[in-house]
Amino acid sequence: MYMKSFNVSPTKNVLKEVFTQVMSSSVITRDEQEQIRRILLSDYLDDDEYAMIETLVDGVSRGLIKFVE
Repeated sequence: MYMKSFNVSPTKNVLKEVFTQVMSSSVITRDEQEQIRRILLSDYLDDDEYAMIETLVDGVSRGLIKFVE
């Protein structure tokens, strides 16, 4: 039986970790903001990655996610 191997980028893994942490805690730290900024500046993002970032931005703009130091 043939199994297809999926190549998941380290960037996507980091973004998923940050996304999960922020969504579960409803806060975003300066470090998490910086990680997202580096991801946005360094790599091509697929649709799933853009959707995660849009969800975070939406949460911040609606006041559901707070900034903490």
